[in-house]
Amino acid sequence: MNISKKLDLLTSRCFLFLAALFIFAGSYQIEAQDWVRTGTNLGATKIRLAAADFKPTSNDPQTGSLKSAFDTTLFNDLSNAGIFDMVSKSMAPPIMPGSPQEIQLAQWSGAPSNADMVAFGAISVADGKVTAYGYLFDAKNQQSPQILGKQYSDNATVDNARMIAHRFADEIIARLGGIAGICETKIYFVSARGGNKEIWVMDYDGQNEHAITHLGTISLSPRIAPDNSRVAFSSLGKNGWSIHMYSLLLNRAVGFNSPGGTTISPAWSSDGGKLAFSSARDGDSEIYTTDASGGGARRLTAFHGPDVSPVWNPKTNAQIAWVSGRTGLPQIYIMDSDGANVQRMTDGGYATSPSWSPNGQYLAFAWNRKYGPGAPGGQDIYIMDIASKRWTQLTHDAGRNDFPSWSPDSRHIVFQREDGGSQIWTMLSDGTEQHTLTHSGSNSMPNWSWK
Repeated sequence: MNISKKLDLLTSRCFLFLAALFIFAGSYQIEAQDWVRTGTNLGATKIRLAAADFKPTSNDPQTGSLKSAFDTTLFNDLSNAGIFDMVSKSMAPPIMPGSPQEIQLAQWSGAPSNADMVAFGAISVADGKVTAYGYLFDAKNQQSPQILGKQYSDNATVDNARMIAHRFADEIIARLGGIAGICETKIYFVSARGGNKEIWVMDYDGQNEHAITHLGTISLSPRIAPDNSRVAFSSLGKNGWSIHMYSLLLNRAVGFNSPGGTTISPAWSSDGGKLAFSSARDGDSEIYTTDASGGGARRLTAFHGPDVSPVWNPKTNAQIAWVSGRTGLPQIYIMDSDGANVQRMTDGGYATSPSWSPNGQYLAFAWNRKYGPGAPGGQDIYIMDIASKRWTQLTHDAGRNDFPSWSPDSRHIVFQREDGGSQIWTMLSDGTEQHTLTHSGSNSMPNWSWK
């Protein structure tokens, strides 16, 4: 048996021993729940926004490729925001206004565009630099139309042209949507495309995928620090599963005092000062917290049955949600960050992988509500309002869905879908606009960066 197969077998055995503790012997009944809707300005009229292709104003050979990357990225970013009714390119005027003096607002506000707002500008390449001048105008305001005017410059590469587009899109989203955009954020995930399960990262839109770790073993559950300086994750070594830490500033592993026993599923507090994780250091899997270096360990749970997958309330850091098998099948619970005031949130089925929304109002999680012998249920992503415990189902009849993670604006969720293969998907937090981000290899366990 080769090393890859041995490691996969060890992974299966490690997590199967936890799953075995979740075996359900009795029957159960799921209570009816009301639906809760949240997420992306539901019920509000979307702003109709046009994004003109930027005008090239240089003859440098790189101008065409960088302009193409910029135009595509800007349009996609604004479309992905979920708060705009985008004017399709086929309905936009076939012109490229490069400056405020060149734009004719009537061409954009009239049919067929009927735009409320229009983003436009110019892009040039000179002396190894790419420069973009971006504008946002109110197409219905002839007297004082300008809302934004920005200049960006960086080294002339396709990646930098994309980054400039991300920055301009975030400016537009912040101005018109009233909340910081996510176009410059990253998604960390597990990929087996190199033969081993390593930690990878990509832009929020699935571009620029690349490996971070090269450990040659099985690494799982990446969690990025709030300041984007380090990634915590679980990895299988000669002494079993432990928490590892990788510095993105130093591009190497850094120390973390991981306890003995099977230790998995790290989670950062939003101030970056603490980690929560699951450890079987005392024989039973329990939830612990430590400081950022692994010191000052504190045990929060003490009940027979596995306790795994903790996640902090990022709004306050005063609560932790986690998965417990103390009543049979795994369910979602919340407790104070000192272990007090334990509450069960889910009412049956098989619930795993909680993720707390940045605004502190909602939990996203994976739930098979009809789990059991002969049951036709499937595993889908749900969200639950913490205060009322009302929930809504976001995915339907599309493979096994797991490991949801919120975007920092609380408007999007990234998740894993297994449907003839495991890939990373994204959607708005009302379940709409679902599309895949990864397309090759086996990819799982996504985690959205904080900013």
